[in-house]
Amino acid sequence: MERSAGKAHAALAMQGGRMRLTALRQQGSAKAILPRVEGPPEVVFLNTSGGLTGGDRLEMSLDVTGRAVATTQTAERAYDAGGGVATVRVSHRVDGWLDWLPQETILYDRAQVDRITRIDLAPNAGCLMLEMLVLGRAAMGETVRDLHLSDRREVWCDGRPVLLEWLRLNDGALQAGPAGLAGSRAIATLAMVGPGAEDALDRARAALGVEGVEAAASAFDGKMVVRMRAGDGWPLRRQVAQLLRALRGAPLPRVWQI
Repeated sequence: MERSAGKAHAALAMQGGRMRLTALRQQGSAKAILPRVEGPPEVVFLNTSGGLTGGDRLEMSLDVTGRAVATTQTAERAYDAGGGVATVRVSHRVDGWLDWLPQETILYDRAQVDRITRIDLAPNAGCLMLEMLVLGRAAMGETVRDLHLSDRREVWCDGRPVLLEWLRLNDGALQAGPAGLAGSRAIATLAMVGPGAEDALDRARAALGVEGVEAAASAFDGKMVVRMRAGDGWPLRRQVAQLLRALRGAPLPRVWQI
């Protein structure tokens, strides 16, 4: 069967008093676009293949010297793999500040995905990193019973690991009751990493409380992490949006629709 492959890379740096695009490479199904926005530039990654299935390969990377926002054009969809595993690699390097705010990944029954997201920070740099996962579409009556997901997220600073998370979901985890997802269909993690990130804890906790979403936040040693889960993707998305507005003091990325 035909498989898709794509690589997209962009670089942004301060030149002449403003952030400018200094490099752009695109190959296959992966693209990166920069819409006109007020404030820090936004890089929007997209996968023109329409989703992920077994054997697909997708790579996205961004180098930032200054302040920028990066996101995805829409929700990424991982379909029935049909044999093989889809691989996704996200790699960003930051000397300044990056908001990495991809929209949700929707996982369908029998999806198989191996994803690694790594953000490398220069000394005194920082980032806001989001990941949302939705198991099927509740409105369509979809139930995910068979799944393989390996989702590793890493933040390194000056060559040292400062935040390492590895989520593995399979059919056993989906049926593990309170020890697993406790019946939740949608989960999200938002992490802020950088000097003074723990000072954002009160703002984060004050922004929680959307009906239908369980959430908690903690912070220490230059990190602040919020974990959320819900019975459906829509209330989770509303909660994430409310949290982002409180933490960033800025509108959501332009391509977000909420």
